[in-house]
Amino acid sequence: MSLDGKILAKAKLRLEERKRDFDIQRDNRLREVYVKCPRIMMLDREIKGTIIEVIGMALKSGQDPSEAIAALGDKNQYLQTERVQELISAGFSPDYIDDEYLCSHCRDTGYIGTEVCSCLKKLYNEQLKASLSSLFKLGGETFDNFDLSWYDDTPIPELGMSARSNMETICEACYRYANKFGSQSTNLFLNGSPGLGKTFLSACIARVVAEKGFSVVYDMACSIFSAFEDEKFSKSDDPVFLRSELKGYLESDLLIIDDLGTEMMTKFTVSALYELLNTRLIAGRKTIISSNLSMDELRRQYTPQIMSRLEGEFQVLKFYGNDIRMLKKGL
Repeated sequence: MSLDGKILAKAKLRLEERKRDFDIQRDNRLREVYVKCPRIMMLDREIKGTIIEVIGMALKSGQDPSEAIAALGDKNQYLQTERVQELISAGFSPDYIDDEYLCSHCRDTGYIGTEVCSCLKKLYNEQLKASLSSLFKLGGETFDNFDLSWYDDTPIPELGMSARSNMETICEACYRYANKFGSQSTNLFLNGSPGLGKTFLSACIARVVAEKGFSVVYDMACSIFSAFEDEKFSKSDDPVFLRSELKGYLESDLLIIDDLGTEMMTKFTVSALYELLNTRLIAGRKTIISSNLSMDELRRQYTPQIMSRLEGEFQVLKFYGNDIRMLKKGL
C-alpha cells in the first residue's frame, strides 16, 4: 500500500505542529505546578540526579555497582512516591506533568521502525480526505445516498433493461469495487452522457478506498495533462511541488481521471495519456476514468495503443438516462 508523498509531507508537518503545541502546553503545566508547589521542582531535580548516578555506576568498571544501584533505586522510588503525594495535595492529578509524548508508541516520530505509526496514519487520512475535497463537493457522496429514483424505469430496447436497472447493476459493481479494493482489483471506465452520476460514484469509491488507507488522487483530465505539460516545458514556479503532483498521478494506489476528452487535444496530451496509462498498468496501480464521449468518439480522438488499453484493461460501465442536474432544475 503506497502513500502519496505530497500528502504524507503535509501530515508530517501537522504532526510537528501538534508536537510543538503539546510541548508548549507541557511547559505551561510544569510552570504552573512549580509555582504552586516548589517542592515538586526540587523532587524532579533529585529524581533526575538519581537516574544520572545509576547510569554512572553502571558504566564504572572494576567493581560491582549492583548494591549501590539498588540503593539508588529505592531512593528514586521514595522520591517518586513523595512527588505523587505532593501533586495530589496541590490539587493536581498524579500524571498531570508526566506525559512526555503525544504518542507513546512512536514517541512522536511518526514511525515505529520503518512502519508508519497509527498517529501519523490518522493525520495522513485526514489530509487525504482534504485533498479530495474537490471531489466531495456536497459532503454526502456515499453509496447510501445514491438515489436510483432519478433514473427512468422504462425498458431501453438496445439495452434490454431500464436505465434504473442498469444503474442498480453499476452501483452494486462500484460498491463491491470500493469495499474489495486491492492489488487484484481491475480498472474502471465510467462512460455516458453528462449528469448521470459518474463523478458521484467516483467520489463514493474514493471515500471508501481512502478510508481503508490507500492513497487516492482525483483530478480533471485537463488539469492532469497541464501538469505534465508544465513539467515537460519547465513552466512551473514550484518544480518540487509539481514533481510531487506528477508522482501522485503515477504512483497513487488509485487515480481517478474525470472528464477524459475535455482536454485540449495535442500530440503531447495523447503522449502524456499513453505514458500515464502504461506506467500505471505496468506497476499494477488502479485507475478509474470517466468520460462523456462515446467509445466511437474516443476511438476517433485517441491512438489505437490508448484505445487498446482502455478497452482491454478497463471494465467499461455504460451509464444511461437523463441528465439528473437538469431534472433537478425541472428542465
